[in-house]
Amino acid sequence: MKVYLIGAGPGDPGLLTIKGRDILSTADVIVYDYLANAEFLSYAKPEAEIIYVGKKGGDHTLSQEGINQLIVDKAKEGKSVARLKGGDPYMFGRGGEEAQELLAAGVPFEEVPGITSAIAGPAYAGIPLTHRDYASSVSFITGHENPDKPGSSHNWKSLATGTSTLVFFMGMKNLPHISKQLIENGMDPDTPAALVHWGTTAKHRSMSATIATLPEEGVKQGFTSPSLIVVGNVVKLREELNWFEQLPLRGKGVVVTRAREQASGMAKSLTKLGANVIQFPTIKIDPLADYSEVHAAIKSLNEYEWVIFTSVNGVKHFWNQLAELGLDTRALGSCKVAAIGPATADILREKGVEPDFIPEKYVAEGVVKGLLERGMDGSKILLPRAKVAREVLPEELRKAGAQVDILPVYETKPAGEQRDEVLELIKSGELSCVTFGSSSTVENFFDLVSPDMIKEHRDKVKLASIGPITTKTLERFGFTPDIQPEDYTIPALVDELVEKL
Repeated sequence: MKVYLIGAGPGDPGLLTIKGRDILSTADVIVYDYLANAEFLSYAKPEAEIIYVGKKGGDHTLSQEGINQLIVDKAKEGKSVARLKGGDPYMFGRGGEEAQELLAAGVPFEEVPGITSAIAGPAYAGIPLTHRDYASSVSFITGHENPDKPGSSHNWKSLATGTSTLVFFMGMKNLPHISKQLIENGMDPDTPAALVHWGTTAKHRSMSATIATLPEEGVKQGFTSPSLIVVGNVVKLREELNWFEQLPLRGKGVVVTRAREQASGMAKSLTKLGANVIQFPTIKIDPLADYSEVHAAIKSLNEYEWVIFTSVNGVKHFWNQLAELGLDTRALGSCKVAAIGPATADILREKGVEPDFIPEKYVAEGVVKGLLERGMDGSKILLPRAKVAREVLPEELRKAGAQVDILPVYETKPAGEQRDEVLELIKSGELSCVTFGSSSTVENFFDLVSPDMIKEHRDKVKLASIGPITTKTLERFGFTPDIQPEDYTIPALVDELVEKL
């Protein structure tokens, strides 16, 4: 029984601490709020209980008292509870209050600090809070005061004249009041000031003005909560040091439709380039219910001249079954091995196998051409793959005189997580591109999202295809892709997205 108050950081998933990640991976219960990146939930163990208690602009899923009672109750059930809070729990995060409630209830706790948005947001906007030439002190201030109350907990005179840099949390509603108080208490109206919206995330954007003009300019440029207010001469450095907003895909909403097991590499690449990546797996990869046929084939591997792997998943699930039988890579010793593409080849190399053949073009037709040049007449070939897949490869090899045994080692099923989020992004105009890595992702996507909706918003939503086979499937639904790389690989598709978006 223990509760961990974990700082989730400012939003960029890479800024979660290693300690926080490790606790999330073992917790029985995860309680998270509005400002904690939902991607962190992928670290949870499958059986973990996930509870959302978000608070957004006065819209409370659960009151603070309710949250306190919830984490106490879950801990008293003997569970390990991870309370995931945006930023740092003790920096205007009410983590101290939650810790006191836990102590009063006799529940042991631990606070795991997080990177506060007050530091990270300005840093991503190119604003160092201290600088030898501009600022030697910083104040962190809540901007969530009621301007109509008879007094203030702030010493506005000291803030206006005694600190180099001011950072206000939760101050957007009160920005005119904050500006007025600082100027009336002695701050130069021309003091540089900035707003940082959703700092460090794909929604990040910033602007600068003066403390006098910031309220009006913020409204003009559409800034809303959550936004930090930064005041001081360090804001002058924003134009020079603003690195994050220069990323080529910053602010672009990109849907990745690959199965979650396959999507992480592409998602990470796009995120590093600034994109708002929505993982919308339209297929999921499941093991088979019965592997007796696979086991029989493995025991007969010495009968095959070639084993052809057409996907990373095929390799993974085949090796899982080798392990089930107490075998390893040596079981393939008498076979030649082909890989349909570079990612499949790489995972084979991780298993200790250097492929004997990798085609120049990473589609089944390219494999057929290369293998036929090596003479397939009379060869016995094993093809570990999905339960349902294109038949081009086995059919063409059989025409050339080969004996091909198709060996299902996994199956793909439709999936549809985050459908509502994708629909909302399409309607709001925030979606820039949908990427398709296979024909099945196209078919399953349009089972979930009406082709008519995409056509309605086609001027804003680009479609990206991994290669010609996927493109043909898109054409069946009435679409010509805007983006298709010359090399049918994920890295090439990412490069093409950068160029076209």
